Amino acid sequence: MTLRRASAGQGGGGKKRILRAGKRLTKERLEGLVAEALVDGYNESEEAKGLYTVIEDNLSFPFLTHLLDTEVEVEGLDLNDADEVVVTCRHGMSRQRVPILDLPLPNPPPEGWEWIEAYRYWARGRR
Repeated sequence: MTLRRASAGQGGGGKKRILRAGKRLTKERLEGLVAEALVDGYNESEEAKGLYTVIEDNLSFPFLTHLLDTEVEVEGLDLNDADEVVVTCRHGMSRQRVPILDLPLPNPPPEGWEWIEAYRYWARGRR
């Protein structure tokens, strides 16, 4: 399995879509997910915590993926001191925290993967 990034393309009706492991989310769906997660967020830190919470509540752990051509088990989720969502990846006895923005999803993706895409969509809007 090789690393893949989400790719953007044009879907039917001219709607921009995000493609991840054969599944598609429209821009409207991503915006809806983000709005749902940010309902009580009044600043960037609270927004990050809201997204972290919905990812934690909906993403199925553990799951396998590949980082740098090495299979790793994604064990869990955390929020670092910079309010970035990170995952804990394990390979053998080694563990490493990786920003979820850099995590390639497996094919098929784990249940709840759309919340990772919502977080990525939100993070791109902050830059």
